[in-house]
Amino acid sequence: MTGNILFNGKKKRLAYGAVAYVTQEDVLLGTLTVRETITYSAHLRLPSSFTKEEVKSIVEGTIMEMGLLECADRSIGNWHLRGISGGEKKRVSIALEILTRPFILFLDEPTSGLDSASAFFVIQTLRSIARDGRTVVASVHQPSSEVFALFDDLFLLSGGETVYFGEAKTAIEFFAEAGVPCPSRRNPSDHFLRCINSDFDIVTATLKGSQRIRDVPTSSDPLMNLATAEIKARLVEKYKRSKYADKTRARMQAISAIEGHVIEMKSGSQASWWKQLSTLLRRSSLNMSRDVGYYWLRIIIYILVSICVGTIYFDVGNGYTAIFARAACGAFITGFMTFMSIGGFPSFIEEMKVFYRERLNGYYGVSVFIISNFLSSFPFLAVVTLTSGTITYYLVKFRTEFSHYVYFCLNILACISVIESLMMVVASLVPNFLMGIITGAGIMGILMMTSGFFRLLPDLPKPFWRYPVSYLSYCSWATQGAYKNDFLGLEFDPMIPGDPKLTGDYIIQHMFGIPIDHSKWWDFAAIVAILVLYRVLFFVILKFKENASPLFQTLYAKRTLQQLNKRPSFRKLPSSSSKRHQPPHSLSSQEGLNSPLQ
Repeated sequence: MTGNILFNGKKKRLAYGAVAYVTQEDVLLGTLTVRETITYSAHLRLPSSFTKEEVKSIVEGTIMEMGLLECADRSIGNWHLRGISGGEKKRVSIALEILTRPFILFLDEPTSGLDSASAFFVIQTLRSIARDGRTVVASVHQPSSEVFALFDDLFLLSGGETVYFGEAKTAIEFFAEAGVPCPSRRNPSDHFLRCINSDFDIVTATLKGSQRIRDVPTSSDPLMNLATAEIKARLVEKYKRSKYADKTRARMQAISAIEGHVIEMKSGSQASWWKQLSTLLRRSSLNMSRDVGYYWLRIIIYILVSICVGTIYFDVGNGYTAIFARAACGAFITGFMTFMSIGGFPSFIEEMKVFYRERLNGYYGVSVFIISNFLSSFPFLAVVTLTSGTITYYLVKFRTEFSHYVYFCLNILACISVIESLMMVVASLVPNFLMGIITGAGIMGILMMTSGFFRLLPDLPKPFWRYPVSYLSYCSWATQGAYKNDFLGLEFDPMIPGDPKLTGDYIIQHMFGIPIDHSKWWDFAAIVAILVLYRVLFFVILKFKENASPLFQTLYAKRTLQQLNKRPSFRKLPSSSSKRHQPPHSLSSQEGLNSPLQ
């Protein structure tokens, strides 16, 4: 992206507080109600000095202004909750951005996907916002005539060139002066796009080359006989020499000459770091508790799987075969059983989309989001751990000491937390949830293969697999800790009756190849370290994408400009008309094409 950003003729950095942006896609948490969504946004952005009554007053005023009172207490809606309509979602997205009263509000196709009534309601709402003293800039594709009539000014672009900029009501007059008047019974916006959108040339060529309509007479639309590139070139040249361009340039010079009118740039959020953290913590906890697929469904599946594992390895005992049964059970719990945490990835992707949208408008920082997400998910992870860990531990009857049960549960909790953190890293790199699940499953499969169960750690190939993959694998440390927690201090029957009993120390060192020179708590500490590593990596990736994206956009823009300059549509066309599309006579002389303003 190239160019200058001027506020009242003065160069300014695009600040969060001065400009707001509403994306084309309505990215909202479907489990929250309309009032809750706007209230949490207000707490995240309004000054911490505001009382609850003041915040509530602003929220209720915004709801009234956007016409959302009737649906204020209804859920936004997601895959299992029926929610509000598309037009209401769009108005909620707009409401979130006008809470802080920005100077300029940008909207990307606010009417896309809406029926005519909803689109009219949305644009009428934007018109009232503009009447309140704010500048509203929206890109709109083929609005209805009723919607088009609501706009004050119109900016027509084609291939990066200005076709028209001025009052919307005078655009028809400009096109008529350029020799392409709008038919009296045609929507002006349809006519403008027909004149400047080069895709119509492709459609025309396709229709003329079609076998089925080859013998059809010339179209009744005279524009079908003209190349769009020719029409656009005529309009561009006409605009450069028109009174509309002169008026625009004079207005820009007048604004630039204004002295002393300084725009006060505010930060994106005026709330304190602690208030942002507490607000995000409450909102995330509420979302997780209401979203069935985030944790509740996983808790049910974990309980069912725990019952299956517990009954398969029920009262495993201390026989010789119990050695391998205990090892298999421990490896399954720390590897495959915790692997099910990948199921929450789609819900986390939805939360990440909300984060990207809110970060785009400066709601809060990356660190606040990461910390709040971990703290809000911790109680649910603890429930998963306690339910599945208790069922499995006491059905299998590992050890009678309570301290071993505590370590068993902590080990599961740490493994699940690591997987959640790993999937966050994957989500930041692969935003598509299907590709993310495949990628995450592949990474975890590699980590489980180096856990020491499928092949003993000493037997792993030293380059790469033993060093460093097995040391970076949470499964490796979790399996070692689980074996030490279960085997140390026990004795097992020998393979040949009459031989001395096998001690847990001997089994761990000689049968499983695991050193016992450090405590199981060091293994647990290693898992926690990997957990912290993933969270820090997640933070670094988000910050890098945020800081590096402008640089990459600049490089991409320069390359794109070089390619565009080579395109024929960017070169100045000759004054002679196209030989391929010879107009039989001028458009203005054709029947039915007289401009209503002429």
